[in-house]
Formats: sequence, C-alpha cells, structure tokens
Amino acid sequence: MLKDEKFDVRKMTIVGILGGISAILGLTPLGFIPVGPTKATIMHIPVIIGAIMEGPVVGGLVGLIFGLFSVFQAIMNPTPVSFVFLNPLVSVVPRVLIGIVSYYVYSLFKRIGKKASIATLFSVWIFALSYLTFTFVKGIKGDVELFGSIFNFILIILTLLVGYFSHEKLQDNAAEIVVSAAMGTLTNTLGVLSTIYLIYGQEYAVKLGLDPDKVGKFILGIGITNGIPEIIVAIIIVTSVVASLKKRA
Repeated sequence: MLKDEKFDVRKMTIVGILGGISAILGLTPLGFIPVGPTKATIMHIPVIIGAIMEGPVVGGLVGLIFGLFSVFQAIMNPTPVSFVFLNPLVSVVPRVLIGIVSYYVYSLFKRIGKKASIATLFSVWIFALSYLTFTFVKGIKGDVELFGSIFNFILIILTLLVGYFSHEKLQDNAAEIVVSAAMGTLTNTLGVLSTIYLIYGQEYAVKLGLDPDKVGKFILGIGITNGIPEIIVAIIIVTSVVASLKKRA
C-alpha cells in the first residue's frame, strides 16, 4: 500500500512540475522559438514528455493544466480572438488529448518491426531537414530577418546532432519517440484550430476583419505555417529530453 502511495505522489509531483513548465513557457518568450518566418510554440512539449515517460494519465493531467492555463491567459490578457479559448472544447480538451494520443502512438510504434521503424525515422528526419533547409535558404534571400535565419541554421545543426545521438542512445527505440512527438503536436494544432473553425468560424473571421467565406483557408494556412515548425521543434526537444532521461533511468 505504501509503495502505491509513493508511486502516486511521484506521478503527481511530475504532473505539477511539467504543468508548471508549460505555464512558465506561456508567460515568457521561452515558449516561442523562431523557425523561418514563424514562431513555433513549445508549451505542449511537457505534455508529450509526461505521456511518454509516465503514461496517459500523467500526460492527460499535464495537458489539463496547459489547457486551464490557456483559459487563464484568455481572461487575464485578452486579445480580439481570446474569447475562443474561454470554451474548454477549444482550450482544454485538445490539450488533454495531446497526452493520451502521444502515449498510445508511442506504445503502438514500439510494436512495429525494426525495418518499419528505421524507415519511419529516416523519413521524418529527412522531412525535418528539408523544411529547415528550405526556410534557411529563403532567409538568405532576404525573406526572413537575420535572427530568424541564424536560429534556423542552429536548428539544422541540432536536427543532425539529435538524429545521430538519439540513434546511438536509443537504437531501435527512437522512432516511437519521434512519431509520438509529431502526433502529439499535430493533435494540439488540429484540435485547437478545427474546434475554432467549427464553433466560432464566422465570429472569428469578423474579429480579425476577414471575409467569413475565407476563414477556413485562413485557419488552414495557420495550421500549415505554424504546425510544421512546431512538429520539427517538438521532435528535436522531446527526443533529446527523453533520450537523456532514459539513459539515467
């Protein structure tokens, strides 16, 4: 009985720490990383790490804290479109699902064969490097400010290093972490943007001064422009952190 209580206390402590990290990232510039012309949010990354390391309950609870913090931010620092985050279906549910989806994708990919795992991993890293290289070249041509281009180059180096060292440390277990990070991020992006479109599409367009008939394309554009960089950054950070934690375990 005592062992179970300690186990529960440990997990709740982890939930508190990771949830606090999400909140801090949201309150400071640390929560946003410049990738090419956009800024990728990393506030959801503690949710993915919690799910991979401790399971869907911990991941879901960290996601709950993240979601509730989004509501708090919408109240305390309102913008013309903050009203959408007052609805838990937009701000909370997708964030809870990040932890659940991340864990089960992780579990699923642990069971795939070695060849499929290597092929998946190779494809993801090639895609990440291709996108970062493309945005870096655009930056050199003057489409992106200098700081963004420099940071983009740093991300290319980090992607190469993380790809190599994760393979060395995790061997055949790297694919499930990489895919889990990608799918967890995609869950956040799709969950939030799709519920905004379905519930508040017209009102959202009016608040931004957009043509209501084109709000779908606008939201899709946000998903593509921000979603891809966020997936890449999540893969780099989650893979690095989980590899380090598993090495110490």
